[in-house]
Amino acid sequence: MADTQFNGSPEDGDLIGSDGKIAVPAHVEDAIRTLIRWAGDDPAREGLVDTPRRVARAWREYCAGYADDPSVHLARVFEEVGGYDEIVLLKDIPFQSHCEHHMAPIIGRAHIAYLPRDHVVGISKLARVLHGFARRLQVQERLTAEVADCIWTYLKPLGVAVVIEASHACMTARGVRTPGVAMVTSRMMGVFREDERSRKEVLDLMGMGAKR
Repeated sequence: MADTQFNGSPEDGDLIGSDGKIAVPAHVEDAIRTLIRWAGDDPAREGLVDTPRRVARAWREYCAGYADDPSVHLARVFEEVGGYDEIVLLKDIPFQSHCEHHMAPIIGRAHIAYLPRDHVVGISKLARVLHGFARRLQVQERLTAEVADCIWTYLKPLGVAVVIEASHACMTARGVRTPGVAMVTSRMMGVFREDERSRKEVLDLMGMGAKR
C-alpha cells in the first residue's frame, strides 16, 4: 500500500523528497523502529518496513498546530452586523488532539460562544482557533482555557463561553480501560462568568443546561 499523502503544509526548513512528500530524517525513523522492536515486533517484516516513515509523517500532521498561530484567524472582523448584539454560538465542532501524557488520541466536540461588543468574526474562524490549539500535545483543561483566552484577548467581546466534551484513549484503551466515558470542561469569561442568567442562557443554547 502506498504511503498516505501528507495533507498539511510543510514548515519552513522541511526537506521534500522526490515523491513530493516531507522527507523524514533517519533518526526519527530509527526511533520509531526502536519503539516497534520494544513493543515486541520486527520492524523489518514486510508489513512494517514503511511504517516508521508513515508514522513520522502522520505525527507531523497531528501536531500541525505548533506551526499555527490561532490568533491570526481572529484578525479580520466585521462591524456591519445590523445591530446584532446577542450570543454567537458554534456548536458541536468536532476535533482530534493527543494527550501529552500518553500521546493517545483525544476525540471530541466543542461548543464555542461569545457575546460581541461591536464586531463579529467569520464563524469558521472559531473552528480554526480550536484546531490550532488541538493539533498539539494537550490536556483538555488547557485546550479549553487556550481557546477561550484567545477569543477573549483578540475579539474583546463582552463574554466568552467554551465547553468541550471528549473521550480519551489513554483512559478507554489502556489503564482503567473504561470506554463510553466523556470528560467535560468549560471556561466562562466576562458576562457568562459574572451573570448567572447569561451563563444559563448560553449553556441552554449549547444543550448543556440539563447536564450541569
